[in-house]
Amino acid sequence: MNAALERYYQKIADAATQDMILNMGPQHPSTHGVLRLELITDGEIVKEVIPHMGYLHRCFEKHAESLTYQQTIPFTDRMDYLASMLNSHAWVMGVERMMGIDKEIPKRIEYIRVLVCELNRIGSHLIALGTYGIDIGAFTPFLWCFRDREHIMGLLEWASGSRLLYNYIWIGGLFYDLPVGFEERCREFVTYFKPKLAELNQLLTDNEIFIKRTAGVGVLPLDVAINYGCSGPVLRASGVKWDLRRIDNYSAYPELDFDIPIGKGEMGAVGDCWDRYKVRVDEVAESLKIIEQCLDRLQKELKRTSDFDPRAKMPRKITPKAQDYYMRAEDARGEVGFYYIADGKTEIPYRVKARGPSFNNLSVMAEISKGVMIADLIAILGSIDIVLGELDR
Repeated sequence: MNAALERYYQKIADAATQDMILNMGPQHPSTHGVLRLELITDGEIVKEVIPHMGYLHRCFEKHAESLTYQQTIPFTDRMDYLASMLNSHAWVMGVERMMGIDKEIPKRIEYIRVLVCELNRIGSHLIALGTYGIDIGAFTPFLWCFRDREHIMGLLEWASGSRLLYNYIWIGGLFYDLPVGFEERCREFVTYFKPKLAELNQLLTDNEIFIKRTAGVGVLPLDVAINYGCSGPVLRASGVKWDLRRIDNYSAYPELDFDIPIGKGEMGAVGDCWDRYKVRVDEVAESLKIIEQCLDRLQKELKRTSDFDPRAKMPRKITPKAQDYYMRAEDARGEVGFYYIADGKTEIPYRVKARGPSFNNLSVMAEISKGVMIADLIAILGSIDIVLGELDR
């Protein structure tokens, strides 16, 4: 064998023992936004995952420090743009508590807030479930989920005038009362959607191929989830009943009956990809229960009256006393929080810090992705359900 051929074979042997660095994204369709994952691989085996963020940074916190509390609400909508109502609800409740007017909010307003938030939660979860199916290779659930989400978007557009970024929940009230006939249309949607959810379970949840792709993959132990600050379905799938709607008992949630789904390891291990998916499916069913209870109250003892003004309790000037305050709420992806520093002099906060649940949830990727196949990495990322708008802010 000549020297040139020996060198050639030696290069092949050396290449076979070297790690390879791959960039997944920021254009990859399975990254659920503009995210770059730097992978260190040994062939098809992932040895390390390094997320690179910042492609969607929009300076939310500095915007909030240059605008009034009321003017910031449209910017909170743009954080988690798939669950805008839930972000604005958390922001508004924090300001109301700093102002000391949270106990003065009429019950009808509180129930309307919960109603639209739970509709938005279902819409967000439908995107998570549909896109997760298409990540794994199931195309039909994606179409079904977006078909049913369209009904929710129509309802929220009817109430707020917008399909995605609503600016509907205001400090001390609402942009507008529910349109006449909204409750009836919403109840029709619930009746229509319940069997559709059962069909989705038959098509995807119990699908043997889907189970093999997700069961036992990306197992997140409870102690690791807690240490990384995970929250929402990602944390509950690891087996703990931690839902801020129950823990903090804010708004009208203490008066409502609903369960907190958790991962049970039915198909693989507690805290795997299948559990994270199943928790979201079960949460959709629980949100339907909450919506029905809200509609019952809004159509009976809290029904609309001619003299009801959803802006009656809105303060003319929003100037909280000088204080530091942290408000948190249960977003579709976990704990969304706002830390305010008010100077007591102006309507503009001195300092604002936002907590996005996707940031903590994504940070656990490196921990649970070691030793998996590249194809499984897509399943793990999809099961975390990140939104880059509130991750980068």
